[in-house]
Amino acid sequence: MARKKNTSIYIVALLLFLGGVGYLAYSGITENSVYFLNVAEAKAATPDRLNAARLFGTVAGAGIEKHSGAPGVTFQLEDKDNASQTILVRYTGIVPDTFKAGAEVIVEGGMRPEGHFAAKTLMTKCPSKYQKENREKNT
Repeated sequence: MARKKNTSIYIVALLLFLGGVGYLAYSGITENSVYFLNVAEAKAATPDRLNAARLFGTVAGAGIEKHSGAPGVTFQLEDKDNASQTILVRYTGIVPDTFKAGAEVIVEGGMRPEGHFAAKTLMTKCPSKYQKENREKNT
């Protein structure tokens, strides 16, 4: 009889443990879910999908404005495949050295009611020249 009582305690403990791990996994996934879209997909998306999103594209050649008195930049993000599709992005933070017109970037943030994408993160793709230099050093 004592052996059966110990087995049921282990089963209950295992179920509680698995339930806790499942809850933590579910809450972590739902709280940190971010849509990853190109510019054309973002323009076609509903506003609720753009509350938390990552957009990727190319920095437009014209219209780059550095913020005065504070770090940051405002620019047009072009769709990589269709340059006529653009979204205005406002980023406040340290601008990477590799940020320039024509650079491929990823911005993370959300759409604002004013009609611009407020980015809290700005990442640029490393130019291929760095990759080539690294390959030559490793050979």
